[in-house]
Parts: sequence; C-alpha cells; structure tokens
Amino acid sequence: MTEFGSAPLDTSDMLAVHSVFRRSLASAPDFVASAQGDDERRALMANYYGNLMAFLQVHHEGEEMLVFPLLHERAPGQMALIDEATSQHHEVVAHMDSCTARIGEWESTGDTAGAPLVQALGDLEAALNPHLSQEEAEILPLANAHLAAEEWGKLPGHGMQNFTGDKIWLILGLIRENMTQQQRDDMLAHMPPPPREMWQNMGEDAYNAMIAQVRQTT
Repeated sequence: MTEFGSAPLDTSDMLAVHSVFRRSLASAPDFVASAQGDDERRALMANYYGNLMAFLQVHHEGEEMLVFPLLHERAPGQMALIDEATSQHHEVVAHMDSCTARIGEWESTGDTAGAPLVQALGDLEAALNPHLSQEEAEILPLANAHLAAEEWGKLPGHGMQNFTGDKIWLILGLIRENMTQQQRDDMLAHMPPPPREMWQNMGEDAYNAMIAQVRQTT
C-alpha cells in the first residue's frame, strides 16, 4: 500500500490502455488493405485511426502532467528512468504526426496513399511497443510504490476532458474490452454522471456497431 494515500493503488488499468494501442497498430496492415477500392470503408478506418492518434496524444499528456512529475519528486533515485520515459514520448510524437498526416492523405486521395500509411503506423508501432513494455515493467511499479490511488485516478478524467477526437465512446469501448468485468464495473462507478449516462444510453451501442464494422464481423 502506498504511503501517500489510504487506498491501495491498482495500476492494472494501464495494461488495458496499452492493449488498445498494441492491437490497433498490429491490425493496421489488414485494416488498411480491407478498404482497398471502398471509399466508405476507407473513411471509417481513417476515422478509427484518427481517434487512436488523439487518444495516444492525450494519454501521454496525462502521464507527463499527472504521473511523471510526482515520480520525479518522490523517487529521485529513478530520475534517469523517468526522464527516459519522457524522452520516449517525444520520440513517439514525430511518428504520431506522420501517422496523422498519412491518415488524412489516405482518406482524401485514396488507395495510392495506403502503403505510406501502413509504413507510418508500422514505424509508430516499432517505436511505441518498447516504450509500453518498459512502462509496464518499470514505471508502473514505481507508481504503485509512490502514488496514491486518488492521484492515479486523475488520469481517466484528464483523458476524457482533453480528448480531441470525435468518438470518446470508441475509446471507452476499446479500453473496456481489455478489462475484467470488475474493472469495467469500477470504471462506470467512478465516472461522473454525464459520461456514464452517455455510455449507457448510446455509447456502448455505438461502439458495438462501429467495432463490428471495423473488424468486419457483421
């Protein structure tokens, strides 16, 4: 139990978030290829990956604002590790910017821009996956030791308030499918009423409909 709060800290929700990035980027070659010659599907997939980029951006911003400064303060012996994680974020940004540009080109110009998009998403995946693995192996244990549950719990709210994509329910659904039922119940229990009602009234149905199209299961 952390000495900084009365409630034990559980950082396993971060594993669900990381799984969203891993699965979506690994699926990119198949997803892009599936839209060959299909303008409507290309628009769908471009929107999917555009929202993923927005989620990755706000995810990293939340860590840099709410987690890394506290770890700097409370774990001074690990400053090199925390600085390395921050530096990795900055390296990933260049790949994210490239992906965002390629997504727009693919949506507007068509199939000829598909291969550059796959390459850009693959480059992002290659840069991001080692960072995610290091966070899981080294940063999360630091957070468990040095942060309070209340401090860690600010991350979801920051993400929802600052997400710049157009489908927050897509992100919620992608995260929730990687969670246990207990984690899903806890997520809803800790949501403010407006986003909880959004998810229950339309978000879950909208997510299920879109993800079925994305994965071509309908």
